[in-house]
Amino acid sequence: QVQLVESGGGLVQAGGSLRLSCAASGRTFSSYAMGWFRQAPGKEREFVAAISWSGGSTYYADSVKGRFTISRDNAKNTVYLQMNSLKPEDTAVYYCAADDSYSGNRNEYDYWGQGTQVTVSS
Repeated sequence: QVQLVESGGGLVQAGGSLRLSCAASGRTFSSYAMGWFRQAPGKEREFVAAISWSGGSTYYADSVKGRFTISRDNAKNTVYLQMNSLKPEDTAVYYCAADDSYSGNRNEYDYWGQGTQVTVSS
């Protein structure tokens, strides 16, 4: 098993930046692919970005491509989401997740953090 704790959320103006972190503990971090998802009020949880076990492969939702960057540091058991050019529609609770498979499907992920709130003001 793995435990996940997100941090780095907050309130930012449109056009600003935030970096989210997700610290993992438990089973070997490098054995998991990692994903970031988000959930806005009244909406379903949606895929944001994923990164493979070594960090050599990434992919993104179209809505964040070119603005967000996912990365990981296996030595620090941490995955990051750098968010630039933030928009009000990026406002949501952001969750990191871990799974053996590298996927954008939230139903594939077995382990989830508790989430961190990101609010983008216009």
